[in-house]
Amino acid sequence: MKLSAFTSAAFVAGAVLCAGVGQAQTLDQFYQQNPLKIVVASGSGGGYDTYSRVLARHIGRHMPGNPNVIVQNMPGASGLTATAWAFNVAPKDGSAILATYSALIDANLVGNKQARFEVRKFNWIGSIANSPLICATWHTSPYKDIRQMIGKEVSSGSTGQGGKSASVPLLLNETLGTKIKVISGYPTNEVTLALERGEVDVLCGIGYSTLQASNPDWLINKKVNIVMQAGLTPFEPLKDVPNILDLVTGADRDIFEYSAILEAMGRPYLAPPGVPADRLNALRTAFDKTMEDPAFKAELDKLGLNIGPMTGAEMHKWIDKLYASTPELVARVAKVYGSGGD
Repeated sequence: MKLSAFTSAAFVAGAVLCAGVGQAQTLDQFYQQNPLKIVVASGSGGGYDTYSRVLARHIGRHMPGNPNVIVQNMPGASGLTATAWAFNVAPKDGSAILATYSALIDANLVGNKQARFEVRKFNWIGSIANSPLICATWHTSPYKDIRQMIGKEVSSGSTGQGGKSASVPLLLNETLGTKIKVISGYPTNEVTLALERGEVDVLCGIGYSTLQASNPDWLINKKVNIVMQAGLTPFEPLKDVPNILDLVTGADRDIFEYSAILEAMGRPYLAPPGVPADRLNALRTAFDKTMEDPAFKAELDKLGLNIGPMTGAEMHKWIDKLYASTPELVARVAKVYGSGGD
């Protein structure tokens, strides 16, 4: 059936009006109608998942429209699967954000060919916690400070040559003058046991949050001495621990700083490229307010999880600095830490 000229004009005008109404949708209206989905790039039960589920219970109060917040796990390929989904497939309307691995932040810089995304095109929302790398000795050890190990022959346990538990002590030997002998081959869950049993003198290259999750009693009951940290920003639990960034200079400092940048963004959240500016601002503002929410911080504290937030704007600044690294530094990172810097 043919439409009359008047009917056709009315139909077009109505469509334009409806489109205008859609474009004029307020933030409150959008988030009242659309839940916020937090996708986690790991399986359930781990650190990324736990942080995200706590975030989900609180961030909605700080969002326009107070949306329902749901958590969905998307494990695979050490975070590559979910991060590629966020870049290529995820809705770009502000209804979905991703909790990804900080180790992927330098993926494009080091030429990771499996990374089907462009890190610098993401909209970074913020990071909940930093996790400086540390070295620790057992509480009965005479070594309370990494500088006491300079020139001394000591041993450290490692799962294998490709991890930071091997690369960090060897890098300390090269830059600080320690003489740490790395004993490789320990299963993941036995590296810490090796320290407790006295089989090794020091445990190096482990993240503070990793130790906090795996052996919280060690920290609570002061069973270990934290003898060194590699921290980009001040970290209250380690305020009296020497920072390797203060002990070395020049190119040696640069390589520790490179790793520290990634660790400082230890629990990062991002939104896909193309999210409208007002919705992106709403997500970032809600995230920042949640980081100051007493109920949120109390729940993390009850779970024994630390908080060391970084805003999205700060993340963009540090990522830009990371991607301004010289080819020489990137090559050294690849040599010392392996591809990906982790």
